[in-house]
This record gives sequence, C-alpha cells and structure tokens, in this order.
Amino acid sequence: MQQHRLRTLSVLLFSLGLSQFSFAADTLKIGVGVPLTGRNAAFGDQIFRGAQQAAEDINAAGGVDGKKIELIKGDDACEPKQAVSVAQRFVEVDKVQAEIGHFCSSSTIPATEVYAEAGILAITPGSTNPKVTERNLPTIFRACGRDDQQGKVAAEYMVNKLKAKKVVLVHDKDTYGQGIADSVRTNLQKLGITESLYEGLTRGEKDFNALVTKIKALNPDAVYFGGLYNEAGLLVRQLREQGVKAAFIAGDGIVSEDFVTAAGGKQFSQGVYMTFGADSRKLPSGKAVVEKFRKAGFEPEGYTLYAYTAMQAIAAAVQGTKSTDGMKLSKWLKANTVSTVMGDKAWDEKGDLKVTDYVMYQWDNNGKYAEVAP
Repeated sequence: MQQHRLRTLSVLLFSLGLSQFSFAADTLKIGVGVPLTGRNAAFGDQIFRGAQQAAEDINAAGGVDGKKIELIKGDDACEPKQAVSVAQRFVEVDKVQAEIGHFCSSSTIPATEVYAEAGILAITPGSTNPKVTERNLPTIFRACGRDDQQGKVAAEYMVNKLKAKKVVLVHDKDTYGQGIADSVRTNLQKLGITESLYEGLTRGEKDFNALVTKIKALNPDAVYFGGLYNEAGLLVRQLREQGVKAAFIAGDGIVSEDFVTAAGGKQFSQGVYMTFGADSRKLPSGKAVVEKFRKAGFEPEGYTLYAYTAMQAIAAAVQGTKSTDGMKLSKWLKANTVSTVMGDKAWDEKGDLKVTDYVMYQWDNNGKYAEVAP
C-alpha cells in the first residue's frame, strides 16, 4: 500500500513537472524595461504600448514557433541603478528569453551589461548614445539610430538651412544629453563653426534664468539643447519670455506631445526644431497597425513603432533559429533582413541599423510636429 502511494505520488509529480515544462516551452518571455514612473514615463508608455500591441498581434497570428509571447514589465524610472536591478530581476527571477529596452542611454548601458553576461538578446528602441553598441557585446542591438548620426543632421541644418553663425550648446549632463550635444559640437566644428557657449544644466531644475541671461547677452542665431522634453520645455519658455528669438533645436529626446505641456503651451513650443527618424506612421508597411492604435484612442508617436519593430525582430530571430539562445539570435539578425512596420530592417556587426533616416521636424502652432521639407 505504501509503495502504491509512492508510485502514485511519483507519477503525479512527474506529470506536474511535464505540465510546467510544457507551459514554459509554450511561452516566450520578453522583458520590457522602461521608465513607467518619473519624469520620462511618457516615453516608457510609448515603448510598452508598442511592444504590447506587437505581442498581441503576433500571438493572434499563432505566436512564435508555437510559443505565445508573455511580456514582463520592469520600471527603471530612467535611473541607472534601478535599471540594473530591473535587468537582474529579468535574468535571475523572471527568466526572460529576450528584452526590449531600455530608454535612457544612461540606463541602457549598465543594464545591457547584465543581459550580455547572461547571453540574452536585448534591443533598445530609443537609446541613441554610440556607446550602447560600441562595447563589443554581441547580443545588444538597437532599433533606432545613433547620436553621431542625428548630431550631423542637426549641425548641417543649422548651418546650411538656418544660416546660423553664432550657436549656443546646452546639455543636461546626462549620457544622452551631453552625448548628442557633443556630436553637434563636433559636426559644427567640421563646418567651421565654434560654439559661442557650451554649458550644462541639471535635470530636475526649473529655474534657468541665469543661463538664459547669459545666452541673451550673446545674441545667438541658434540654441541647441541636448536632453529630454522636461528641461527643453522649460528652457525654451524662459528664453522666449526673456525675448530670445534664436532658433531652438533639440534631438529626439523631445519627441512627445508632453513637450508642449512642459513648455507651458503651444505659444512656446511653436517653431522648435528637432531631429528624429522619418515619420514611420506614414509608411505603408505600418498603416494597419497605426490605424489599430488610433481606433483604440492612442496616437503611436515617438518610439511606439520602434518598440513594435524590436518585437518583430525578436520574433523573426526566434522563428528563424528555432531557439532563444542569445548568440544564435544575434547571428541570425546580423545575417538577415526583417520586414517590420517601419519597413525592412537589417543590422551590422555592432548591432546598429545598416540604414538610418534622421530628418528635421518642426513643432507648429497646433502643438504637433511635422517633417520639414529637405
């Protein structure tokens, strides 16, 4: 009788083990590490919604190699230490098989060290600092361009189109903000322009009047800001309130309609320029997905479709290799082109896109942004 009970228990445990294994085998766990709280949560919302919609659409079409995608959400608040904690949890506790994120380059750089060590494929939809893919980490990719690419576009536009001769450079002292300002600075110098002022401000500050007074005294043709929309909005408002009419230019850190709010209204955001990839919402390849977002009451601006693209790339690599091994997925992505909502995408040996499409945008009097004619 005792032996019968033991055999029954063994069969039950074995069956449970098989059931758990079967469940795991039928699930593809993808971590999404982004700022879901804090001052940059708008970007985290864009990225998570993009990844979530892609997962839902892929699952509805049958999944990936028979597996259904399960998203694991992680809030890094754009804080490097918190990003590392999120990455460690994804790897050690959640056992994710791939990751989408992070957003702030200062968070992505340390977090991807964790993913790389664990051999996990990670694709950032929005971290543009060159260092992200310059560290010889084979499983780290991005679905966006680099600051040395958009810095060149910004510098050339200021000199060739705006005819700027006196340029002020301001940054937020962060990895992304200072990095892109430095790229603009380098490219301006190649065009024969030395900046009139190069200065940093601190994230979270609200009073930039001392800096604005200094800028006003220089009477520049253009002010370039490297940073995110909160400080960009406050800075441009205070410049305008003190009568500084210089063109205001920023990078893709302001590609959210929250920039208008941060600036205090359309009257202050109007006329501001920014660099970002060509508007993927206008591409035929993403038309159906864009319409789906809009029907649900969400405008897929900014990094939404970049995150959707990152998910498509992961799914294609898993399908193509029949594996979740990060090195195998990496080799596949570097050898194949993926059809996405943003068109066909291909990656080089560093994990960077082979083709990027940075263009100049300008905010209008309705609080919207649109591409400026070349």
